[in-house]
Amino acid sequence: MTVSLLFAAVCSLLGVVGVTTLELPVGENAGQWIWLGKSTLFSAACIIITCLLQLVKRDSLKKVMCFFHFSVYVSWSLVLWGSVEAVWGLRQLYGFSASGHSRYALTGSFFNPGPYAGYLAMVLPVCLHLYLRARKERFVRYKIEKVVVAVAVILILCVLPATMSRSAWVAAAVGCGWVAYMHRDKSKWNVLWKRYKRRFILWGVSALFILMLGGAGAFFLKPDSALGRLFLWKITCRAVVSYPSGCDTGFAFAYGEAQEDYFAQGNYAEWEERVAGSPEYVFNEYLSLALAEGVAVCLIVLIVIGTCLWIGAKRGRYGICGAILSLLIFSFSSYPMCFPAFVVAGVFLLLACGIGDVIGKPLVLCVCLVLWAGDSMEKWRQEEDACRKWVYAKMFYSSGAYKVANKSYGELYPALKEKGVFLFEYGHSLHKSGFYNESNKYLKEACLYSTDPMVLNIIGKNYQELHRYEQAEAFFLRSVHRLPGRIYPYYLLANLYAEPEFYRPDKLKEVANVVLTKEPKVHSTAIEEMRKEIKKIVNKLE
Repeated sequence: MTVSLLFAAVCSLLGVVGVTTLELPVGENAGQWIWLGKSTLFSAACIIITCLLQLVKRDSLKKVMCFFHFSVYVSWSLVLWGSVEAVWGLRQLYGFSASGHSRYALTGSFFNPGPYAGYLAMVLPVCLHLYLRARKERFVRYKIEKVVVAVAVILILCVLPATMSRSAWVAAAVGCGWVAYMHRDKSKWNVLWKRYKRRFILWGVSALFILMLGGAGAFFLKPDSALGRLFLWKITCRAVVSYPSGCDTGFAFAYGEAQEDYFAQGNYAEWEERVAGSPEYVFNEYLSLALAEGVAVCLIVLIVIGTCLWIGAKRGRYGICGAILSLLIFSFSSYPMCFPAFVVAGVFLLLACGIGDVIGKPLVLCVCLVLWAGDSMEKWRQEEDACRKWVYAKMFYSSGAYKVANKSYGELYPALKEKGVFLFEYGHSLHKSGFYNESNKYLKEACLYSTDPMVLNIIGKNYQELHRYEQAEAFFLRSVHRLPGRIYPYYLLANLYAEPEFYRPDKLKEVANVVLTKEPKVHSTAIEEMRKEIKKIVNKLE
């Protein structure tokens, strides 16, 4: 009874990974946070019942608890939810379930195959550890465990390659490799090493060569994607240097500022212009933490994680440590901590390494869970309700009913004022309605939460409509420097310099030449239309 209750308490919290809120905008996690709050209350109730049972049957409960560590609950909960995710992905591959995003066929319960693959990669070392441990035992219980875990591994391996996530592949390989190494028979290993030393060295060199070829193949599989990550990290490092103690205004503002400064200097390679973008995430949790909270905080967090890994390895919790290693590797080139499922799993994995042989002080854990959920529940409910209403406001915005959209956005602003996409839509809707000063107010707030240069373009167009041409030029130039590969800001500058009150023939010729000759990333009818208009302006000028 007590074992079932404790497993249910852990499993319900980790079950946040299976929560989907398709009725909310893509990427919104408010529904998952609400589920987490509710499951926290359920987990607290399970812990309280367990404590009451301990008071009634103290001796018998101690005997049971000695065999069921907290790490066991976490491990089997991850196996359960990893299997559910794998089946979910297989259903999507074969067309029995819809994916979380229209652009991808395989996402699991996520909206992107990257985080989905990272979750499976994190679960795989746990499965391998449980299988290797059960293989050494002869009891019937371990034989059943071996079969169950083997099925989970097969399901995950059927889906993981199809995600096309190189980061997840590497993370899974490192985590499973570490688990396999820790399960080796040391006595046999030493004997074999002495007897076949040269052969092992040859195999090691061959394996290294194969890994190098695999790395090169993974790079050339999506070269621009890999180069884009490298450029993203380069600019983020420049931002971290500018804000070593952390940037209070957030990643988007610091990154956008750093990228503008870099391209404004003009000393950059052609491929950097090609792969540059307007990212929502750093795709590196360590750089993200260093930029948001400061380098010192990042180092402290790494020391805590390293300490937990050391404790877990000493206590033989190799599966838990392998999962943490996979998560650390995946975090190097992705953004898992933006999802509640990874946040909860990461915290539980660290606790499973260093919390002790058993649950410890359940009442203390129970009180902490209830206080945390009670403090945040109302905020999550308000955000989810606002996100649901935002979906309807988007319908008015997309259909061009800007007056109705402005009213809806104004009501939602207090709850969604820290979302860059919402602020851009609100500001753009006001721009379309002719409220240029009000539009700039919200678009300048959007600059704190979005790196999209379209925000700067609309601000510049607002100033142009207000006949404040110098300020319009400044924002158009900022947009050019933020993403010099885009043609649209040059087109806006050409129209600005063609204004009778701000006529600049030399600058007009310069930017018009860029519009007419610059090679776009993707050809479209919009580019052809812009070029036709610029040709008319140039012909008039001549």
